[in-house]
Amino acid sequence: MSTQEKARQNATEQRQHQQHRQQSMLERSEAEVAAINDAAIQEESRELLAKQRQKAENRTLSMKYRSEEEMIESDLGSHSFEPK
Repeated sequence: MSTQEKARQNATEQRQHQQHRQQSMLERSEAEVAAINDAAIQEESRELLAKQRQKAENRTLSMKYRSEEEMIESDLGSHSFEPK
């Protein structure tokens, strides 16, 4: 094999190695971005779920207090305090 052929082969191998390294770095970067996005999405989901639970709890309490007020008003309305 001539020196020129060896140089070409060496250049080709270096180019392939460089391409492989770049592809490897790209795949790692994509995996890291996906992991970051997954973590952000999970955090956002947890926050939304917590807000939804809080709203549901507030609605339940509101309905409970409203029912209690209606029962008290109903009891007061059924007892008339007219003098005899």
